[in-house]
Amino acid sequence: MDKRYYVTTPIYYVNDSPHIGHAYTTLACDALARFKRLDGYEVYFLTGTDEHGQKVEKSAQAAGVDPQAFTDRVSQNFRDLADVMDFTHDDFIRTTEPRHKAACQDIWRRLEESGDIYLGSYAGWYAVRDEAFYGEDELKKAPDGSKLAPTGAPVEWVEEPSYFFRLSAWDERLLKFYDENPDFILPKTRRNEVVSFVKGGLMDLSISRTTFNWGVPVPGNDAHIMYVWLDALTNYITAVGYPDTEAALYKKFWPADLHMVGKDILRFHAVYWPAFLLAAGLEAPKRVFAHGWWTNEGEKISKSLGNVIDPLELVNTYGLDQVRYFLLREVPFGNDGDFSRRAMVGRMNSDLANDYGNLAQRVMSMIHKNCDARMPAPGPFSADDQVMLDAAKAALGNVREKMDVQAFHEALEAIWVVIRQSNGYVDAQAPWKLKKEDPARMNTVLYTLAETIRHLAILTQPFMPDASARILDQLGVAADARSFGALESGAALASGGAVAKPEGVFPRYVEEEGA
Repeated sequence: MDKRYYVTTPIYYVNDSPHIGHAYTTLACDALARFKRLDGYEVYFLTGTDEHGQKVEKSAQAAGVDPQAFTDRVSQNFRDLADVMDFTHDDFIRTTEPRHKAACQDIWRRLEESGDIYLGSYAGWYAVRDEAFYGEDELKKAPDGSKLAPTGAPVEWVEEPSYFFRLSAWDERLLKFYDENPDFILPKTRRNEVVSFVKGGLMDLSISRTTFNWGVPVPGNDAHIMYVWLDALTNYITAVGYPDTEAALYKKFWPADLHMVGKDILRFHAVYWPAFLLAAGLEAPKRVFAHGWWTNEGEKISKSLGNVIDPLELVNTYGLDQVRYFLLREVPFGNDGDFSRRAMVGRMNSDLANDYGNLAQRVMSMIHKNCDARMPAPGPFSADDQVMLDAAKAALGNVREKMDVQAFHEALEAIWVVIRQSNGYVDAQAPWKLKKEDPARMNTVLYTLAETIRHLAILTQPFMPDASARILDQLGVAADARSFGALESGAALASGGAVAKPEGVFPRYVEEEGA
């Protein structure tokens, strides 16, 4: 079977520097992309920056530069973050690229031809920060009596000529689509929110603006620019070659397997985007997953509070793999989570240094010391040995099941079940005692553990690529024997192979006073 997988992050809005939320979303996609590649898939992993809209234009004016120069600078910050976090994206798209302008204008023409666009005038509430329109019933009052969007963003009353998309004609068709594709929106709680919203009735959507000009011109009427969300969402098909629907990438990867988004932009991806695509005669993506937000020590993260979490600083302080592990392990993926340095240090010391790192180091130290730095030859496996080996072999299937529904925390827990079982096995078998009492049995126990660690290190590669590679290097596992196929083939560690002098992979971290 042809195994192909297309995963996307949202494109990040370039009105500010990247923060922990951007790193979190892209990290989840990176772990999934790495997992699928190791599982034999041809993967296309897309990220990028969203560079049009009134908010960008205002931010550029505040910075005293033209919008293109502003977006060039801020977009580079997101590329730099991707490099530091070791993300493995295949493309980084910018909505100011000519290829994207062509794609946006083509989908507009398709929507015009289908009769789903008409020219009218708009009067209503608009939040520049969200680049979104809101109904009167959605607004809330600020302490000073002004009106706010549900997100807390200020709104302003806008009246202007506008093209509209006939979204009101799509409620029943969207509900039918959701019924036919029950896993289109995950987690299930988010699906319920979207279905409830659509059942409440949809209003036609304003999809052009005339009060500013930083955007893609509407084809045939350049007094209008395209609504930034129609522009932004189109990036997912631009990157695979649209408007050429015969392009190799498009035919291979569209529809996308997964759009990963934050919960605040779910409506755009799960309501507007499939409606745009289906109206244009194109296929909708297979899934949209909306994850939660991070708070900082219980407080909402904001620049005004001065508690923005800088992912680059975290990496410099704690290490890349430690940050990657903590972000995907600490919180059930899809839920909101609270970031604290105390919790991170606890995870690093308990899960990584004590559980996983200690297991790998003490086993390989015993092999290096007691087996002449060679992989021992096992004798007959006991029932206990077989239970341990079977648990290691079953882990891939358990992890794969969790990754297929983006339950990253559960995938890691499935791995840690085997790690904890391995540590219990070490204590029960006591190979340090067997050195004198039964050297042949010691060899079998150490081999069983080394083979289990091989499985674990291969499985942890998507989450902690550097640490996993170092463990596999110490075991002497060749670079071409680190895929999941190497686990399913039945191949095992060859006895007699050289085992490198072990080095600790996960140092313990002492929390600083007041951290």
